[in-house]
Amino acid sequence: MAAACSTQGLGSKMRQQGGGYLPIENYGLIGNMRTCALVGMDGSVDYMCWPEFDSPSVFCRLLDKDKGGHFSIHPDPDLDCTTKQQYLPSSNILQTRYIHEDGVVDVIDFFPRPKNSQVIFKGPKFQSAYREMTSVQEELKKWLVRRVECIRGRLQLDVEIFPAFEYATEAHTTTIVQDCSIPHGSQSKTVTFHSKNVKLQLDVSIDRGDNSLDKWPTVRFKKVMREGMLGEGVIASFEVAEGQAVSFILRNDFDNHVTENITSTVLDTQQHDTQLFWYNWISKSKYKGRWREVVSRSLMILKLMTYEPTGAIIAAPTFSIPEDIGGVRNWDYRYCWVRDASFTIYILLRLGFTEEADAYMEFIQERFLKSRVADGGLPIMFTIHGGTDIPEKELTHLDGYRGSKPVRIGNGAAFHQQFDIYGELMDGIYLYNKYGKPIDWDAWVTIRELLDYVLTIMHQPDMSIWEVRNNKQNFTYSKIMLWVAFDRGLRLAEKRNFPCPNRVKWLEAKDFLYEEIMEKGYNKEMGCFIQSYENNTMLDSSILIAPLVFFLAPNDPRFLKTMDRILLPPEKGGLTSTGLVYRYDTELSEDGVGGREGAFSMCTFWLVEAMTRASVYEPKYLVRAINLFENMLSFSNHLMMFSEEISRSGQQLGNTPQAFSHLALISAAFNLDRVSEYKR
Repeated sequence: MAAACSTQGLGSKMRQQGGGYLPIENYGLIGNMRTCALVGMDGSVDYMCWPEFDSPSVFCRLLDKDKGGHFSIHPDPDLDCTTKQQYLPSSNILQTRYIHEDGVVDVIDFFPRPKNSQVIFKGPKFQSAYREMTSVQEELKKWLVRRVECIRGRLQLDVEIFPAFEYATEAHTTTIVQDCSIPHGSQSKTVTFHSKNVKLQLDVSIDRGDNSLDKWPTVRFKKVMREGMLGEGVIASFEVAEGQAVSFILRNDFDNHVTENITSTVLDTQQHDTQLFWYNWISKSKYKGRWREVVSRSLMILKLMTYEPTGAIIAAPTFSIPEDIGGVRNWDYRYCWVRDASFTIYILLRLGFTEEADAYMEFIQERFLKSRVADGGLPIMFTIHGGTDIPEKELTHLDGYRGSKPVRIGNGAAFHQQFDIYGELMDGIYLYNKYGKPIDWDAWVTIRELLDYVLTIMHQPDMSIWEVRNNKQNFTYSKIMLWVAFDRGLRLAEKRNFPCPNRVKWLEAKDFLYEEIMEKGYNKEMGCFIQSYENNTMLDSSILIAPLVFFLAPNDPRFLKTMDRILLPPEKGGLTSTGLVYRYDTELSEDGVGGREGAFSMCTFWLVEAMTRASVYEPKYLVRAINLFENMLSFSNHLMMFSEEISRSGQQLGNTPQAFSHLALISAAFNLDRVSEYKR
């Protein structure tokens, strides 16, 4: 799907330049909708939590080059190979290719998927599907597969496996079961790694190929203890010739129980089925526009961030990757935010992924039916299992990415009051009722209770979409989304003829909020909307959401003035630099976090969409929107992945890949296509 990226001497030189760390954008994502891994362009798995997204890490060199743990397969750095990395067509199977005069070798990385599996609901309304769900889970191989195939000539490679369990806090025992100079069809269990809570085994499968003159590849591991690690790792060197393959499979250790022998035939079947699964899945996409390749990749990345057993979609699969190198803005995003609901549901439904939308909506509906707090409100985020216990902790023993401390797990924002979530939730429900399935009576009763609760908090300050950690304020974005909550509730009641006892109160609240926002959320002297009623001279790019949620017409003079101001560079009072949009000026706006940050990918795509919508009435914005969009695409990594932010030097920052960045990308592309067709 994506263009390959090529570099020379990548493994050693890039890590040396980064003080032992690869650039954040130099990773590809693989996964199985249970967990995932980040594979560097130098063939190293530097991040993997096991067995689920929010489980403790097993490999985390990304956040500590010495203690974090890794699983690398690479040629000798002195060979000066050319390295290319890309996904196999229409799939999430990652290929890292090493090219040298003496030989060409591919490392194929994937988590297996059964070819016919599908989304299965776990909610109480779908108990009849439980047996089918169980059979699918039994079929799913919870393996990390790393298959080394020689394409031309011969090449020697080094493999290193150094796990670091429980976020590198738990010791483990390493046992070499057998040398892997094994004949075809023999037992493949080779090494085990046992910690207190996790037992992993490494299987090795060797495919000699058709050339009987070549000797078998031989993999003989030896144990090594490295400074900073709490248990031994293993290393080995092996040579592969054209047509030969050596596969490494990491999975749960079954001790002495009889397990299937993983042969090359088994692995070929797993890779074939996995590729077929992804091909069939992305083939459902209804998007046929001009940015088909990048939209398809974004959709497949979003699918990888789905926790299939519950339908939850995480904000990002990583934790504590910094928003500023050496800074303190390091957060854990392995959770499901209510805020993402409407954007996710809209994209999934409009592009044809109804099963995923149904599963996600079921997850969200269960939360607002079951997870209300004492005063009747909702938490802002949930675990992938629907829980709300997300205490924030600092892992002081980890050095952080390039020294960016503290390393955090959990998220203290889980206990914030962020009132915008009610607007995003109601917008999601309204869109689901419009494009998906009708909302039922029980859900409507709960919606009424929720909106009656919103009546009680609509005048209160909160901590905003940006999750500030100091004083609460009356944030303009939050007030707009409270308006959205009442607007969508009233629309839903009318559309479905639902009884609405507090209709008059909702309508009064909606009108009051609109008047208040236009009076207190707009600075007439500056000629723009502002961040909050209190911070009334601060520009904030969150206002770009206004026409996207139909609060304002996209050609409203007040909005156009604000958008034009956002388009100015920061030194001239704007928020856009090199075509990239910042949330707000962190040097002028004290948010209780400290430190700097990069431009926000999501906000840049919001600006593109806002300009696109404005161009229907003001044509001058269309070409500029397209140029801004294309410029933003140039800041993706070699696999079309976007993290949360982009630095002033053009490097990616923050947790990666980020769902919101890709959701906003898809929405911008979708609307650019619609408006472009209209203009023709």
